[in-house]
Amino acid sequence: MVDATPTKGKFPTVSTMAVPGAVSVDQSEWDTGFMANAAEMISRKWLKFWIEIGAVLSAIGLSEAQLSSSAFQLLGMAEIAFLPKFFGLRSKWFNTPWVGIVLSTAISLGMSYMDFQDIISSANFLYSLGMLFEFASFLWLRRKFPLIKRPYRVPMRLPLLVVMCLIPCGILVFIMAIATKLVYLISGLMTVGGIGWYFLMKFCKSKKLLKFNNKVDDDIYVE
Repeated sequence: MVDATPTKGKFPTVSTMAVPGAVSVDQSEWDTGFMANAAEMISRKWLKFWIEIGAVLSAIGLSEAQLSSSAFQLLGMAEIAFLPKFFGLRSKWFNTPWVGIVLSTAISLGMSYMDFQDIISSANFLYSLGMLFEFASFLWLRRKFPLIKRPYRVPMRLPLLVVMCLIPCGILVFIMAIATKLVYLISGLMTVGGIGWYFLMKFCKSKKLLKFNNKVDDDIYVE
């Protein structure tokens, strides 16, 4: 089997290094989409067209991969009873989680009206917030359940683990601190909505208003 991972990193690096040495233009012309124009300068229009086609196909592939990941994440949350069983429905033809695909597509279309920079900043903000929760969970689990069976155990005591987590946490907090007001608003609404959704699902589960998966495996073992 051929590993395509190194190739993904080589082509952008090689092209970025090669183009400045092959064309002589003012720095102000280096803008979004200039690689295609540089390809036309180096060769002819056919190379420009191929780069543009490759960029479009690459963007479509990345979008489809992200969409599939989000759809199967909803499926997994339904399987562990975080979401109702409805979110785990699969297509009879392709065995794909069609509910997750439709919901992910609707959210993507709803966010498409925003400026691209705001979308990236909001994604970074929410990712940073999620990582902070992961670090906090990591430290809390080590302190609360030190004997839980783990695939890998970091060979450090709790004080050193706190120090280890402080460095990335500082970077994440810095990324969140430089966000714009719109990013704060969007991220705040989505965070509050997520917390509210959690308690809503908990209420629906306790009152049996919706059907949830009852067959959840418990993989937590004590050494």
